[in-house]
Parts: sequence; structure tokens; C-alpha cells
Amino acid sequence: MIQILLVDDQYIIRQGLKTMLESNPDMRVIGEAENGQRAIDQIPLLQPDIVLMDIRMPIVDGVAATGAIAQLYPDLKILILTTFDDDEYVSKAMRLGAKGYLLKDTEPDELAMAIRAVIKGHTQLGPGLFEKAIASTSASVPTISPPSELAQLTPRELEVLKLIAAGSNNREIAEVLFLSENTVKNYVTNILSRLNLRDRTQAALFAHSLFRDRNFSPEI
Repeated sequence: MIQILLVDDQYIIRQGLKTMLESNPDMRVIGEAENGQRAIDQIPLLQPDIVLMDIRMPIVDGVAATGAIAQLYPDLKILILTTFDDDEYVSKAMRLGAKGYLLKDTEPDELAMAIRAVIKGHTQLGPGLFEKAIASTSASVPTISPPSELAQLTPRELEVLKLIAAGSNNREIAEVLFLSENTVKNYVTNILSRLNLRDRTQAALFAHSLFRDRNFSPEI
């Protein structure tokens, strides 16, 4: 059962989301918060699997709350669900630790699938938001010429990076490449270090840009 904490300053939105999400037999809303501070306060007690986070809220907004929660609870998944698709919001929320960014016009089935995907370790971005995230995070991604990028990685690390770009988690990468999960974790750590990237989300964004520009497919 996926345990969800809803964070939105509008009561009617929270109630609608709760009804919609709990129509899925594998999801349960265990708490609600009207602002980011209230969400931060509830997490130790509720211990949710995922936080569904709005952006514009009083006291502490969704971006600030995302950063604080990611620092305090690095294993807790955060999925942004908002009406605002500003480049700055998208890039900053993802940079601070959100694992996905969707708009509130997302279809119910798509939202449920996105929640399941984020729980499994995949990054989820709504239509048109990947381009915003790429454009806005370009300054934080190392500007290395393509030959240098590839030269820093071993052939196996390049395979792992392609699978990260495809949205695979460590277990799935291990199954595809016939490796142990610990070995995959070591490869991911090496990739982040070699390319001076902060986390898996940056690696996925970086890899998508790299493989697209060099006509690589992110599929193995």
C-alpha cells in the first residue's frame, strides 16, 4: 500500500485528490497539510511513502518544503502537483530533490501511474516540462565537449548511464546487465563523481541531452 501525504492549501483540492487517489486499491492518503511547514511537521509521525506537493502555499511554499524534506528525509519521495509550470519552479523543485513534476490537469490514471513510478525510483515530468528542466538546469550541468564526456566513462558505466536516462532504477539495471544491485550502485556513484553531477536526477537530465545530441538511444 502506497501511503500518501497531500500538501495543498486548498481544502477542496485535497478532498478531490484524496477521493481520486483512494479509488486505487494500492493507495491510501494518510495525511493532509495546508502548507509546507505543516507537511514537514507531520512527516515524522505519519511516515508517508510519498508527498504530493503543491507549489504556491502560505508560510512555507512547496519549493522550500521540498528542499527541507529532501535534506531531512532523503529516502522520502516528493512529487510536485501544481498548476504552475514556470521554468524556475520546475528546475528548482527538481534540483532540490523532487522526483517528479506534474500539472493538475494530469489525468487520474496518469497521476496514479506517476506515483507508482516515482515510488519505484523513476523520475516523472509532465508533457513539455522536461525541456524546461533541461533548459533551466543547463547551468548546473558541466559543459564538457562530447568526446570528453564519453572518454570519462567505461563502456559498462556508459550502459548504466543509458539505462538511468531510460528511467530504470538500480534493480532494473541489475537485471538488464546481469549485475548485483551493489555493483550497480557503485557504477552510479562512479558516474556521478566522474561527471561532477549531484544526483541521479541530474544524471538522467544530462544523459538525455548527451544521447540526443550524439544520436544515441537511451535504450540498451
